[in-house]
Formats: sequence, C-alpha cells, structure tokens
Amino acid sequence: MVNLIILAGGYTNFIATYLFNSTSSNLTLLGQSPSGENPSWIASHPTNKSILYAVNEAFNGLGQLQSFLVGQDGALFNVANASSGGDGPAFVNPLSTGEVAIMNFGSGDGKFVPTKEDPLEFDDTAPVVTFPTPEKPPPSNFSRPHMALDVGSEVLVPDLGGDTVWRLAKDNITGEYKIQGQLQQPPNSGPRHIAVKGNTLYTIHETDSTLTQQAIPQDPTAPSPMIATFNITPPNPPPQAQFAAAEIRLLDSSPKFPKAYIYASNRNIGPVPAPEGDAIAVYEIRGMEFGGDENEFLVAAGNVGEAGTIVMRRTNGGADLEMVAQNTEILTRTTFVLLQQ
Repeated sequence: MVNLIILAGGYTNFIATYLFNSTSSNLTLLGQSPSGENPSWIASHPTNKSILYAVNEAFNGLGQLQSFLVGQDGALFNVANASSGGDGPAFVNPLSTGEVAIMNFGSGDGKFVPTKEDPLEFDDTAPVVTFPTPEKPPPSNFSRPHMALDVGSEVLVPDLGGDTVWRLAKDNITGEYKIQGQLQQPPNSGPRHIAVKGNTLYTIHETDSTLTQQAIPQDPTAPSPMIATFNITPPNPPPQAQFAAAEIRLLDSSPKFPKAYIYASNRNIGPVPAPEGDAIAVYEIRGMEFGGDENEFLVAAGNVGEAGTIVMRRTNGGADLEMVAQNTEILTRTTFVLLQQ
C-alpha cells in the first residue's frame, strides 16, 4: 500500500492537499492552505520535504516567491515572501547552490534568490536577470522565460518567446548570473520546459507541440543541431481540439520499470475544449508529477474543463498509463508535489 500526500497549486488563492491511498484507489481532498494570488507552480526543497516553495503569478510588479512549512497531513504554513522582481512568475525551482530560481514569464526576466541558513528564509538582495528581446515583429518580440534547471555549473532557461535555451553561469568576479551562451531552438516553436540526461537536452515546445533532442556542447558558445524531433499531438484528434505542449518528465529505469521513458503532456486548450481532454505521450529514451515506489504513479490535472485531479498508474513496464483515482471537488490544478507517507 502507498499513501501519497499530494500538494496542488493552481490559479486560485490556495494550495490544495490531497491524500491518495493505492489500496482503496481513493483520492481525498484534505484541505486548502491560503497562498496568496495564483500559486501556479510549486516545488519541494531537494533534501527537506517539509519545505515547499511557490510562486504568486501576479502582475503590476506584485510577483512573489513564497516559502511554506509542510505540516501534518500536508497543511501549509507560510514563512517568508520575496519579490520576483517582475510580472507573472510561472516557475520556481530550488537549485543545488541553495538559491531559488523564479522566472517571470510576463516580464522577460527572473531572479536567483539566495536562502539564509534556514532555507525557509530568503535573502532578497539578488539582482534581476533580464533576457534579450527576440528579433521578431510585434507583438511576438518578447522574452518568455519559462523554467530554470541547474546542470553542473550552469543554469539552463528555456525562453518560449526567444525560441532558445539560455545558458547562464555565475560571473567569477561579481558572483552574479550572466548569459554565457544559448542552445538555439526551431523558429516559432516555443520551448517551454526541459529535461537533461547526461549531456543530452530534451525540450518540449508549446507552440508546435513537439519534443526535441539535442546535445549540450561543453563550449557554451558552440552550436548544437537537433538530433531528433517528435510530434506529440495525439493521432486523430477531434476537430475542435487545439493542443499546446506543457510538461516533460524523464524517469530513469528501475527494477519494476526496466526501461527509461519520457512523458510529455499536451494541453487541449480549445477554443472549445474537446471532451477527450489533454494528452500524454510516452517515449522510450526515449501539469503532471510522479511519486510512490519507483515512481509508479502519475498525478495530473487540466487548467480548463471539469475533470479535476486524477492519479494514473504506470503499466506495461511504464509504456502505458491507466487511471486509478479521480477527485473533482476542485475542477482545475496546474502543478503538483508528491510526498510519500
């Protein structure tokens, strides 16, 4: 039996807490913790699962980074807040350096906020990093940084508006992050989220619903042509469907799941959302999150529609998925953190 505490952010003023019981296949809403405006992305501390970070995806200079203490049964207690330095922060991720990266999708910039001795507390003195304006005609000439992932001594930032993945590193003199190179992406593809295995970059593109694979050269200024490109749109989509790729998860092999797979989600955004809902493509390595023993379960939800939150089990060695639980008390969620009891 597996009991999973599921924390779920979204475009509301709270973070929801669910309990999933694998024996009964029940998904129970335990509560809602106040969070401020639009906690659209949440992330757990890498070593201390009692610490949660969240964004407030707000505009007019009100974007924020938050920290929460995770209490019994997943109740959250807000400890500290820091400015994101911009508008519409849509992503947060704690880095191996002890900093927390927050990317402002709405203003084309981001911050790397140091934490104090207590990782719940922020040192809000970090400067804003502004990304270059794309050479595109208006209104497309706007940088849209969508996540940050530290890989070795670098931080990679996919820029949906700039059709590139920026390579950032700390300046040896100032200690501040600066752009030292980029991994160019196909024009108008809209790189949204990334995953890395070894020196290989996997990128999911929102605008054209593709998954790409390319090498990460040791020289940050060197070019990197695509190795492969996959269309992740499901076959025979309904005529009213309009897809926009969303998330990517790369899972290593394990005794129960001997092959490594990439899972790529695709939002079915309308204009009139099709009843079939969103799509998840599985590639052998070839809003969702995995958890449980050997990452057996996937939790997902849509940002539109009325399907609520679902739990799926990986089957057929990880090549397939089956739905095992659903809760529709909150109709939409956008991001999850899973904590095993």
